[in-house]
Amino acid sequence: MATLNLGFENQLWEMADKLRGNIESSEYKHVVLGLIFLKYISDAFEEKYNELIADGDGFEEESDAYLAEHIFFVPPMARWGFIKDNAKTIRIGTIIDDAMIAIEKHNSVLKGVLPKNYARPELDKIRLGELVDLFSFRVGDKESRAKDVLGRVYEYFLGHFGSSEGEFYTPPSIVKLLVEMIEPYQGRVYDPCCGSGGMFVQSQKFVTEHQGRIGDIAVYGQEFTATTWRLAKMNLAIRGIDGNLGERDADTLGNDQHKLLKADYILANPPFNIKDWGGDKLKDDVRWKYGIPPNGNANYAWIQHMISKLSPRGIAGFVMANGTMSTSSSGEGEIRKNIIEAGLIDCIVTMPTNLFYTVTIPVCLWFVSKNKQQPRNRTNEILFIDSRKMGTMVTRKHRELSDDEIKQITDTYHNWKAGTNYQD
Repeated sequence: MATLNLGFENQLWEMADKLRGNIESSEYKHVVLGLIFLKYISDAFEEKYNELIADGDGFEEESDAYLAEHIFFVPPMARWGFIKDNAKTIRIGTIIDDAMIAIEKHNSVLKGVLPKNYARPELDKIRLGELVDLFSFRVGDKESRAKDVLGRVYEYFLGHFGSSEGEFYTPPSIVKLLVEMIEPYQGRVYDPCCGSGGMFVQSQKFVTEHQGRIGDIAVYGQEFTATTWRLAKMNLAIRGIDGNLGERDADTLGNDQHKLLKADYILANPPFNIKDWGGDKLKDDVRWKYGIPPNGNANYAWIQHMISKLSPRGIAGFVMANGTMSTSSSGEGEIRKNIIEAGLIDCIVTMPTNLFYTVTIPVCLWFVSKNKQQPRNRTNEILFIDSRKMGTMVTRKHRELSDDEIKQITDTYHNWKAGTNYQD
């Protein structure tokens, strides 16, 4: 998978630099991504606005003319030109907040989603204005949308400033590998710790690349961190994905927002090795069919939660710490044994190091299936794929899998499942 190359990375870094020393680095992305979202919808609106003016029918201020094409209507006080004209005023924070409020008022799908805290005293207004002035590039016109510029800008900021309050950014190559392995063509797709929504976006790409439609999959998710939950809502909204991310941000293990859901596809990157996850209050939970997970580590709580959410023919692919393959502490070995004996584990892929921006421990991918009878009977079989020597170091600390390597892994799995062209 190609390294991010937008042509304006230096400007993105300069934006973050403007905020340095003013707020915590973990907050950079929320400040900048809110502005980028505002710029995105303003770019898309402005392009359509000019087309409508050229048509001469007088519909350029009619919101329905935009919503029909999944373009958000932007009232005059929220348009980027107005914001940029006021970038050097001391009221710029309030002007941005008012713009967010106005956009939510005109676009109900965004209600309660956009950040409205740019007027807060600790955010230096001179630096905020300079940040606005740095936006010389477009992110929301047709050409930029085709290149997924906004998604790649999200990747840039989440990748560089993505770890705080339990937030973990899943690298694009891992997301793509998970999606290509489970092939979510049609049905319900669920991510119990959805972060900014990357699994859903890649699932949408998979569907459209295979001649499907966005509506072929129904998206369900949950996210613990409020700011990240809002990011996910924004991320889905701009792509026209109608996702159910629960009524609010909430802890999946302690406050499941989708209690009755049975998903056809589950994709997830749960936080690793979480201690004090509230297991002592959940001893009798119906999800622990294969054993009660220990209070000191949530890994097998996450695994069993996902198994409990699978439909009768469902499949799950998720990231786990390598320790889950061998640990025997606190009853985890017994839980793993019970899951294996239930015939649920289809495949394990051991991954190379340095794939994550913020996590250094070695990881593996688990694939759990409720339908090991199709396309051939794989009962009592588990495929192990060793990909530890794959990937290329693209920076001193970060490795990426290439598209060819992703294809090699997925072909091995699918050929094994089908019993065709498979060799150990």
